[in-house]
Amino acid sequence: MVFFEQTQRVKDKLALLRIFMQEQIYPNEPILARELQTAKDRFAIPPLLEKLKRRAHEQGLWNLFLTNSITGPGLTNLEYAPLCEMMGRSLIAPEVFNCSAPDTGNMEVLNRYGTKEQKDRWLKPLMAGEIRSCFAMTEPDVASSDARNIAASILPSKGADGSSEYIINGRKWWTSGALDPRCKLAIVMGKTNPAAPAHEQQSMVLVPMDTPGVKVIRPLTVFGYDDAPHGHAEVDFVNVRVPAANLILGEGRGFEIAQGRLGPGRIHHCMRSIGAAERALEMMIARAESRTAFGGKLLDKGVIRHYIAESRLEIEQARLLTLKAAHMMDVEGNKDARLEIAMIKVVAPNVALKVIDRAIQVHGGGGLSQDYFLAQAFAFQRALRLADGPDEVHMEAIAKMEIGRRKAAL
Repeated sequence: MVFFEQTQRVKDKLALLRIFMQEQIYPNEPILARELQTAKDRFAIPPLLEKLKRRAHEQGLWNLFLTNSITGPGLTNLEYAPLCEMMGRSLIAPEVFNCSAPDTGNMEVLNRYGTKEQKDRWLKPLMAGEIRSCFAMTEPDVASSDARNIAASILPSKGADGSSEYIINGRKWWTSGALDPRCKLAIVMGKTNPAAPAHEQQSMVLVPMDTPGVKVIRPLTVFGYDDAPHGHAEVDFVNVRVPAANLILGEGRGFEIAQGRLGPGRIHHCMRSIGAAERALEMMIARAESRTAFGGKLLDKGVIRHYIAESRLEIEQARLLTLKAAHMMDVEGNKDARLEIAMIKVVAPNVALKVIDRAIQVHGGGGLSQDYFLAQAFAFQRALRLADGPDEVHMEAIAKMEIGRRKAAL
């Protein structure tokens, strides 16, 4: 039996983080929203956001996600879980602590697979919060849930001076962060050898966003939200040339890198989903306490109490599964934890959606508006059911592993 007791260093960080959220994050959420609404450029960076990031850095609440690293605090996945959950209570918090996607995943890739030169050029400024990055994988013209379909090409070539290069061609979308003016780097996935075995065709390469041929086509919205100043973009790569040294790990290693990237990334999303659900439950109770209808407080109505009880049951179950997955990643490795990672990837956003939906219902029309955290949080959680692969792909993987385990036991 595993008991998920928090270590002292986590308790200390969590106490600091909770105070920062109460004093700096929650009060500034509506202020940042107003700044973005009144800005001439939706994707300009509000000065307040950068100020909050500096304050977080000064308090040591920075890069908490990067586990077992001399460049970070070295927290385990299990230790990071409650901190990440706390950040998930706000849509702006992860960036303030330099713990937001896709930068976290890209930093994991560079930290784990990058050369010294790649780390010096890109990892250091990312960890310092000086730049941001994007991850260009999904494509509009293929079913990207099966990554073998990714069609963008990354082909070897020679430069004018005879140096080794790669030429990239393809159109990507849902490239989150590409609209951010601080975004200086894209990690692009594409085919280096279409004739190779299916899982050896894809590679990943580092592409500076100012490289000729990189063109941001348009922003994409999620249920009408543009998620500025971060955003989600459709991006064209037309005859984009980069040095061969920009290739990550080697040709045909794209799937290997993707799995290494998505293990921590997936569970971070799940941790944040638990935090979003917790905040929604708190808001549900507070709203029901403050509203009177049909002869009494909403909080005294049976259906509302049922909402509250169901939400607590679901959140606790999801949290325990998240902690189990984090523990297994620490103790047995990402590969051996793939069943638990797949399960929580399905469970966490679905639980968050249920709880947020109940909170919206209790808030009435206000719950649908921009006046509360709930509507945008619902849109974000709904997107997560596709962001790291659709539920159906994870369910298929879970079924395969479960069937295989049962057959092995016979």
